[in-house]
Amino acid sequence: MQLSSILTRFNEPETLKMAKLGRELRAKGVDVIDLSLGEPDFDTPQHIKDAAKKAIDDNWSHYTPVPGFLDLREAICQKFKRDNNLDYKPENIVASTGAKQSLANAILAIVDEGEEVIIPTPYWVTYSELVKIAKGKVVEVHTTLESGFKITAAQLEKTITDKTKAFLFSSPCNPSGAVYTKNELAELAEVFRKYPDIFIISDEIYEYINFIGKHESIAQFSDLKDRVIIINGLSKGFAMTGWRLGYIAANADVAKACEKLQGQFTSGTNSITQKAGVVALTSDLKPSFEMVAEFTRRRKRTMELVKEIPGIKCFEPQGAFYIFPDVSYYYGKSDGTTVINNSADFSMYLLNTAHVSSVMGDAFGDGKCVRFSFANSMQNIEKAWARIKDALAKLK
Repeated sequence: MQLSSILTRFNEPETLKMAKLGRELRAKGVDVIDLSLGEPDFDTPQHIKDAAKKAIDDNWSHYTPVPGFLDLREAICQKFKRDNNLDYKPENIVASTGAKQSLANAILAIVDEGEEVIIPTPYWVTYSELVKIAKGKVVEVHTTLESGFKITAAQLEKTITDKTKAFLFSSPCNPSGAVYTKNELAELAEVFRKYPDIFIISDEIYEYINFIGKHESIAQFSDLKDRVIIINGLSKGFAMTGWRLGYIAANADVAKACEKLQGQFTSGTNSITQKAGVVALTSDLKPSFEMVAEFTRRRKRTMELVKEIPGIKCFEPQGAFYIFPDVSYYYGKSDGTTVINNSADFSMYLLNTAHVSSVMGDAFGDGKCVRFSFANSMQNIEKAWARIKDALAKLK
């Protein structure tokens, strides 16, 4: 029996693969510290859980409209106005089973075979694979640690061709932690004004986890807003990863296209999650900001610990909860048994020797780096980096 060729177009997410390897080691009794997964280690705030319980008692247990309940889409519109000063109507919103589905909807709705999608590196592992599923062509634009992992207007313009269909990026960025300022986005916007047929997919899932100030969305430039597709959700900012609620904000035609696709894949997302989402989006954000305050402390400590390790160069993240250090100093070195040739070797060495899981940078489009999360307890962070320091000291 032969399976579909679609399976040959894309790879399994390395983030999930490393988590799986860590679980397998843990099942054998090994004490593995997980710095690989992008998930807040906080519980969902109580008022959101209470809203879900009430929704169950109120019998919100039936099929939901494909784009989401009206009150949820209205709550999302209120959030955009409150937090971003952006005006959207419910017809511009489609709620999905996580931001990953929102992203898949958007890419499948706009990208045809052979069309190019510009993606600055490093990028979240799923971006390139979804473009491949749509039979589009990934065009990587390489940024560097020295440039703060941000694309410049000049780089963008140089990369655009007559086949460019979309530009896809995240701010705050997973994995680098880079956050684009309003001025930096304005410079990119100047380029996009010259090319009115290019869509801009802006992944803003880490919006609230920002260490440098106010979140800025490229949709704020009113003449571009109609071709910006914002991807967001509740997983990161509200510690609701398992609840699976993402959403897009886009022009009505794109939203209808995403609704049409979703209608055949999953239909409407979970009814109870949607009702809890209304409360999350319209309530006081104090629990989210308290979580960010803790991430801020962990970021500071992680940077202190990384600086103690020879050869590692590390950009201090401005948002999200990862560091993405350049570890290429260790390439070519060995502990006498294992030779480190690349970021995959580096991550596997740490998993098997230090029993700390990370994600190789190749998965994010940058083979010099490795992603480590600081969405773990301070105790585990300190323990993990002590192990990493010891393991790397063995490499000569």
